[in-house]
Amino acid sequence: MALSKAALAAVRAITRMRPDIASTYDDQRKLEDATARLTVASPHCRIDDATATAPDGYRIALRVFTPLDIDFSLKRGLHVNEDYRGTILLFHGGGWANGDVSFYTDCCMRTALKLERRVVAVDYRRSPEYRFPTALEDCYAATRQLFAGQILSDINPEHIVLLGDSAGGNLAAGVSLLARERGDFRPRTQVLLYPLTYNDHSETTIFDSVRDNGDDFLLTRRNIVDYVDMYLRDEADYTDPHFAPLLAPSLADMPRTLLISAEYDPLRDEGETFAARLEADGSPVECYRLLDAVHGYFLYPSVLSLVRDTYRLIANFLDNAPLPETEKDSWLHLLGTV
Repeated sequence: MALSKAALAAVRAITRMRPDIASTYDDQRKLEDATARLTVASPHCRIDDATATAPDGYRIALRVFTPLDIDFSLKRGLHVNEDYRGTILLFHGGGWANGDVSFYTDCCMRTALKLERRVVAVDYRRSPEYRFPTALEDCYAATRQLFAGQILSDINPEHIVLLGDSAGGNLAAGVSLLARERGDFRPRTQVLLYPLTYNDHSETTIFDSVRDNGDDFLLTRRNIVDYVDMYLRDEADYTDPHFAPLLAPSLADMPRTLLISAEYDPLRDEGETFAARLEADGSPVECYRLLDAVHGYFLYPSVLSLVRDTYRLIANFLDNAPLPETEKDSWLHLLGTV
């Protein structure tokens, strides 16, 4: 499959009009804040605030999205019950510098309702004000405290799913690596949407998708380099597996993983290679490529087939929900047993 000529021309035009990330990330934050204020809350999802504590004492803001079952009858009146089968801990994307829980509120509500799970979103500290590994340690602290029952009293650790898109997928993979090393808790399941997993996005990188998709599809190679430069402290961080999980000597004994890549994403190949490394090292993994998709599509309106298909793939992975035969030509199943 391929984008139509008209769609490709539009995407290229928008990409070339986008300003330099390094000098405009703060303007993008203001635009995201304005957009977040337009979000309309769903009556089928209750939103609560919570906090976790970082190692340096910082209070990490969390937002909890609980799906509700609303029933009304003339005889019984209105009855509202919580209706969920587990908990998703969500790490938002945005290149570690943009995005926040408010900007992701619509996505979090939608995820809670479509996957029938309570969603806990982490407002980790962002770069360049806070550089690596602050965001990762914030996410780790929130995860550890969620598993310990310190954030939600009714939590079942067996039913916690880590989910992250883009930089959030990078953080989810980093949290899983730290959990394996430190032994405080062990996530059983993670869902990574077009994550960054490698440290080289130059023109000479080993991954063709950086060159093939690095100029015309919204997220550019230059954007990635700028975001990484704002995030890392020094050259040593580039080779830290907690930043670039593909550099980990072993990916054995990692959580059961669903990785979804996007066809026209510069990060496509490194994400798919990360899935292949998981499989090679004995960790259970499913990997799909969404066709005609660009980086960041998960935040698009849910009426779009790409977003609907992604939720179907996640539901199949988490709950063995059947995949419609008519939709299977919109993705490639690259790894796994489904």
